[in-house]
Amino acid sequence: MGRVKEFDEQIVLEKAMQLFWEKGYEKTSMQDLVDYMGIHRRSIYDTFGDKHELFLKSLDCYERRLNGIINQQVTQKMTIHEQLETLFLITLSVNDENPKGCLIVNTATELSLLDRAIENKVQEIFKKSEMYLYQLLIEAEAKGELARNQQLPELASYLHNAWVGLRVLVKTTNDQAKLQSIVKTTLSIIK
Repeated sequence: MGRVKEFDEQIVLEKAMQLFWEKGYEKTSMQDLVDYMGIHRRSIYDTFGDKHELFLKSLDCYERRLNGIINQQVTQKMTIHEQLETLFLITLSVNDENPKGCLIVNTATELSLLDRAIENKVQEIFKKSEMYLYQLLIEAEAKGELARNQQLPELASYLHNAWVGLRVLVKTTNDQAKLQSIVKTTLSIIK
């Protein structure tokens, strides 16, 4: 009979996610994970696999967390402009509980050229993000909030690129006025 786990998998996975987010994949050692997660090395391997598998699961955890925040704050009742502004402002929110920036974007810049599985995971997440924006635009067009002659796939790509860029910039500046000005200028394309 197997041993009963003495830890909550989701809680320790979130701890791993937090550590990877803060330090990056390469600078996070297995010992760092053992210490930060508060479980034995063997338990990490038995539950999550090796460091690479744990990292991929951490990306999934981060994506679920981010989607939860977005789903709470971006509602159907909002106009497209309000939805996009809220989405972008989520990116700008800074607090002591989270490292600056976005784990997915950090991962893209750190590992995408070095690791095919990570590259595929990042591309998958980015495709879903762009599709989310596209769906918002389709709904806005159906509600009459957008001019009918706009190329929605291209607009979704543009907005996704701006959103990713903003997620990079929040790591490099604390100038909230500048960041909010970028959001305002980006959203001025919505007509």
